[in-house]
Amino acid sequence: MISYFVAIFFRIIYLIIIIVVLLSWIRIFDTRKEPLATIMKIYNIIMAPFKAVIPPIGMFDISPLIAIIVLEFIEQVLCRVLLSMGL
Repeated sequence: MISYFVAIFFRIIYLIIIIVVLLSWIRIFDTRKEPLATIMKIYNIIMAPFKAVIPPIGMFDISPLIAIIVLEFIEQVLCRVLLSMGL
């Protein structure tokens, strides 16, 4: 049961990352207004460690892609451990 909530939590994080990446391509939205301001705050908290380690390649920032891959790995490990414990 807990593993189900962990999976949903990670899906929400992936969705936030994808929304911000797509919005970065379309500059018509003001990210200082709600609810985008909250989404941006969450995104910045999640991406801070990745952006500190992974520099942009030219004009491309691959840190969201790396973040999704790393977070997916963490999710799989957590869910397997929780399921093996019967949670």
